[in-house]
Amino acid sequence: MTFRELAQKRYSERYYDPRPVEQEKIDQILEAGRAAPTACNYQPQRVYVIQSEEALKKARSMHVSHFNAPLMMLVCYDSQAAWHNPRDRRYENYCSGEQDAAIVATTMMYAAEELGVHTVWLRGFDSFEVAETFGLPEQTVPVMMFSLGYPSPDSKPSPWHFQRTPRDGTVTVL
Repeated sequence: MTFRELAQKRYSERYYDPRPVEQEKIDQILEAGRAAPTACNYQPQRVYVIQSEEALKKARSMHVSHFNAPLMMLVCYDSQAAWHNPRDRRYENYCSGEQDAAIVATTMMYAAEELGVHTVWLRGFDSFEVAETFGLPEQTVPVMMFSLGYPSPDSKPSPWHFQRTPRDGTVTVL
């Protein structure tokens, strides 16, 4: 399968089968994230595997929509390890951490899809609450979570999945 086919096939999963994801696949997904590009290769991403029943219960207590997935990943960045751009006049001391974490998360989500493990990007949470609940270091900034698991037999993409803005609505050639 080409990358384009993989990207077109992937959709946000909302119906998970309860069976666990094998550790070998989790490791492959994590390695894909480790290989993802980051600004100046500083690698500020910090990934937390939410797998134990206790950790999943904590995530659920914050009303994070997880769709009963057997596994979640919390993707953060270390604000002291991220690249900062002191020359940007619009964004004073711009920090690359959020974009680095997003690239890492997206890379892991595509790696999961390639392995037959479905995901959904989750962001409806309060970052302070997440940091406090999971006891994150002060410089660790939560960016997003994603749930992972095998699709249930009832799984299907949302009707919105197939709606795409025409390219001229999102791309400008200069």
